[in-house]
Amino acid sequence: MGGTDAAALFDAVRARLAGHPRERLGEWALSRRVLGFGRAPRIVPVGEAWHVGVLLIGDGAVYATAEVLRARTEAVRGYTAQAQRERSERAAAAARGGFADGEVLHLGFAAIDLAALARGEASGPLSLAGGIPHVRWSATGAPRPLAAYLDEQLDLR
Repeated sequence: MGGTDAAALFDAVRARLAGHPRERLGEWALSRRVLGFGRAPRIVPVGEAWHVGVLLIGDGAVYATAEVLRARTEAVRGYTAQAQRERSERAAAAARGGFADGEVLHLGFAAIDLAALARGEASGPLSLAGGIPHVRWSATGAPRPLAAYLDEQLDLR
C-alpha cells in the first residue's frame, strides 16, 4: 500500500479489514439524578472501530488510541496499588454501561483531523514529513511512514 494521501490510505485499510472484528468505543455518560440519588458512573458504547496499532479506524473517522479496557462486573478485590483500583473501577463502569463482561473497549480516544494533516498540520500521532504521512507509533520512536506502518500492522493479523 503506497501513496501520500492519508485519507486514501485509510480507505484501502478499511477495504482490507472488511469482515474482521471491530472493537467498541466508549465514553463516560453523564449521570442523572433520580429522586435526588445519582447513578454510579458508567461508560457507554458510542461506536466501533478496527484497532490497528496506535490507531482506531472507523467507517468514517480515524482516532488515536488511549486507554484499552476489558469490561468486567464489579467485585470486591484487594489491590496494593491505587492505579489498579482505579482501572478496576473503570472496567466496572463499562460493564454497568452495557459492555459485555470481558469485552475490550477503548476509552479516551481522540479524533484525528485528516484535513489538517493534508494541510501539513500534525493531528494526533500523524504528521507530514516531505509530503508523506508519518505516524509516531511510540513515545520514544521516530515517526515512520504511515503506509509502511499500516502494511506491517495488517500483516500481523
